[in-house]
Amino acid sequence: MKDHYGNPISTGSSTARDHYDAGVKLLLGSGFGAIPEMEAALAADPGFALGHVGLARAHMAAADMPAARAALARAETLVASGTDREKQHVAANMLMARGKSAAARSMVERHIRDYPCDALVAQMCTSVFGLIAFSGCAATEPQILAYTSGLLPHYGDDDWWIKSVHAVSLCETGQPERALDLMEASLALNPENANGAHFKSHALYEMGQTEQGRRYLEGWIAGYDRRGVLHGHLAWHVALWALAQGDHAAMWTRFDTEIGPGASQGLPINILTDCASLLHRAALAGVDVPAERWAAISAYAATAFPNPGQSFVDLHAGLAHAMAGDGERLARYLEAEKGYATDLIRPITACWAAMVHQDWDAAITALAPAMAETARLGGSRAQRDLLEFTYLHLLLRTGNSAEAKRLLQTRRPALGPAQPVAGLVA
Repeated sequence: MKDHYGNPISTGSSTARDHYDAGVKLLLGSGFGAIPEMEAALAADPGFALGHVGLARAHMAAADMPAARAALARAETLVASGTDREKQHVAANMLMARGKSAAARSMVERHIRDYPCDALVAQMCTSVFGLIAFSGCAATEPQILAYTSGLLPHYGDDDWWIKSVHAVSLCETGQPERALDLMEASLALNPENANGAHFKSHALYEMGQTEQGRRYLEGWIAGYDRRGVLHGHLAWHVALWALAQGDHAAMWTRFDTEIGPGASQGLPINILTDCASLLHRAALAGVDVPAERWAAISAYAATAFPNPGQSFVDLHAGLAHAMAGDGERLARYLEAEKGYATDLIRPITACWAAMVHQDWDAAITALAPAMAETARLGGSRAQRDLLEFTYLHLLLRTGNSAEAKRLLQTRRPALGPAQPVAGLVA
């Protein structure tokens, strides 16, 4: 018995195999419904070890880590009689679930040399939220591009998944036009691929296609299940385009009904980072952001992520606490010791603290050294524009408008016409 990608699997049930393949497709495309598909696979064959791994990954996507760990523990017990590929498949997922990211990345990269079409494992190092992106290493974007470039020849020309993850690698290394072409090909093969719609949106964003991007994504997201893991994040993209067009009412509606805590059913990392980012970028663009909105996001951050340790999260949690005036919580990020990029989090947090006190010189002094290495924080270029636009704002505040204009024209020229920072004209 083989799965969709031709990998032998230890089950004698074609029903289990078919439901497993359907679940993997949903996981690779961030669709909703992977849990019932994996449960159906296991109902057909309770001893199918990789079915339990698939169920664990589906629970991770639903932010249910206790259920994910239980499923992985069951897989670990069952895989003892499996193939070497299956044993390594389980082991890589166990390492990731236990927070051993460096070891997980190392195992994934070894594993795909022998089993490049083990897509559910290969996925772990792709894109802007993967093990490479969140490693804290320098030059993560070209590393991810090299990784997906190595995978590409092993998949057929009709494989939508590899096209989509390679496309976002191209996009994040400054090749949005090539990325868009490849993403269109991916979506033609699987129009329900939420990651495809997401990555297409990134390409359009990088190209400065505000009107086209908003129109496309508003149409696509209307047919996407609100329980899908990316729904809230896609709404964030729509809201950013609404902000760029000055449609503040639409931006706040998206925030309140699809992005914020209680509205989004996405992962906590997306809820926190999207909310903090949207509020701050709105403020930078000159929109009045009520204090109670910052207080709500600060409270959410304190509950969902009470301690520093995940640097991309910490970037946004520190911002939320600073803008909410919670000095006690903010202090934890000024002194952060855990995380893959704490050397960046501490000065960025100092910048947030100085901005609250309108000490613009101190803020820009704190932020400036970090600007050369922001890719180490992970996330996409679109997400790290939080820092790009903050730096431009601080240049304006310190009387360096000419330098701000030059930086916008050299670092993010396609975004200038949207006037992301109040008072700065491209």
